[in-house]
Amino acid sequence: MSDLYVSWSEYHYKIEQLAVEIYQSGWQFNQIVCLARGGLRVGDILARIYEMPLAILATSSYSGPGKQERGNLKFSRHITMTTEQLGDRILLVDDLVDSGITLQETIPWLKENTSSSIVEIRSAVVWYKACSIIKPDYYVDYLADNPWIHQPFEHYEHTKPADLAKKLSQLC
Repeated sequence: MSDLYVSWSEYHYKIEQLAVEIYQSGWQFNQIVCLARGGLRVGDILARIYEMPLAILATSSYSGPGKQERGNLKFSRHITMTTEQLGDRILLVDDLVDSGITLQETIPWLKENTSSSIVEIRSAVVWYKACSIIKPDYYVDYLADNPWIHQPFEHYEHTKPADLAKKLSQLC
């Protein structure tokens, strides 16, 4: 398995490419649901571009050193949103689809655990890995060699408040 390193500018450009792909499809949706943590930034940017309400569903499946070990998928108890209920045409957003388990299990979870009458759910990710058991409806890059993706914010997973305080005090 190779590694893919992504800069902030590449990251934002890929999200813009995703926004255009969705737009060019002509599909009309009325709600964005992003999967936290990876889909938070993607969902936020798409919600701003499309001027759509954003809902957040926290999921977790990675653990261990460097968050590279897959465990059981866990869902938060509730979806966080500012609208009374979810829209009926949902764009489900994450940063990537790796094994595909999160995406595959989230779609029925949304239908079973919300009071909304969901008509359609489509998925959008920046990176779609070949090892995934599900193909997202929209994606920017298909990654045939299934690399580990090093995103620009990854270093914060190893940053401690005391180390950051020390670093910043040295700059003054």
